[in-house]
Amino acid sequence: MRRFPWLQLGSLLVAGAALAGEGAHAAYTGVCPDGSIYIVQEARQIPCRGAKAVEAHEVPPIRPEYLPTPYTWKVWNERHSPNNPYNVIDAARQVRELDTPPPVPGGAPPPQAAEPARASAASGPVALGLAEPELRDLFQIVELSQQRAPARLARETAGGQGVFEVSFARSAAFEEMLREAWATRGGGPPGGVLLFTARSVQAEEFYASFTFLQEHLTYQPDATDARQVGVLQGRLGALAAGEVVLGYVSLPPNFDLARELDIYWDDRRISVTFGR
Repeated sequence: MRRFPWLQLGSLLVAGAALAGEGAHAAYTGVCPDGSIYIVQEARQIPCRGAKAVEAHEVPPIRPEYLPTPYTWKVWNERHSPNNPYNVIDAARQVRELDTPPPVPGGAPPPQAAEPARASAASGPVALGLAEPELRDLFQIVELSQQRAPARLARETAGGQGVFEVSFARSAAFEEMLREAWATRGGGPPGGVLLFTARSVQAEEFYASFTFLQEHLTYQPDATDARQVGVLQGRLGALAAGEVVLGYVSLPPNFDLARELDIYWDDRRISVTFGR
């Protein structure tokens, strides 16, 4: 307890019950200014200044932003951060590769100039040939599914005004369509597929940085791999106010969408069961 005063709430309550059994004077319970909760045996072990002492039954619920976040999600964000020096090197190299090479005699481009285009086409999103009415139907599926299996992550201002929201839904018909489209490219998604919509109320950046947890399993799809994340309408990156994105996420086969699934988007988290 001396080394880890910010244990999860479940562990805290168990520890509190055990300490309470030894006498009320044996434990100090309180809340730190940052919202963390502590239970210690001695007053000198209180891990913060300005702590508020409370009785065990007065401990307030932990706000979602103070819940433990998966370590792998933190690592993923650090690895993909544009401020990471490791990524700055790659970005600089990509910019240099975009520079137009000097023309060769005869005006024909050098053979290597066409190589990046072929690589991009091979790794690009699969063409589903969806017409405008079909895209509207997929948007409607996501919206109607919120009544049966709510799966919406929202970002709001301090005053409660909506800024950005991401919604998820499952569609067996779309999942089958995606598998058939990928069959011509060496095999479709191995696991379940979720549709998602993203709506911006004000200008903001959106990169589909999702993390999925189920028991001991953690999955962070790569938005640059169309087998894992695909955009059907809109785009990833900087979005203007009122812009909408429609896309899909493919999960590994060991994830069961009929069971409870935790979804993280940046600092937001929900638990949802999509069913079959």
